[in-house]
Amino acid sequence: IIQAAKYIGAGLAVSAISGAGTGLGSIFASLISAVARNPNLKDQLFSYAIFGFALTEAIALFGLIVSFLILFS
Repeated sequence: IIQAAKYIGAGLAVSAISGAGTGLGSIFASLISAVARNPNLKDQLFSYAIFGFALTEAIALFGLIVSFLILFS
């Protein structure tokens, strides 16, 4: 039963990746919309989008690391 609980906990920890995928879609959809409205700010908006991408991916990686810790400890 402990092994089953480990698998369930690891699966729940990996569910952070689905939230990160949704967040990334939202970030880049907003980038495309903002550049379409004001093309002069493309470079500044792109740097903000890359910063948001990095933070969102960090959350996904934290979830993956937690799931590995649950499985292999």
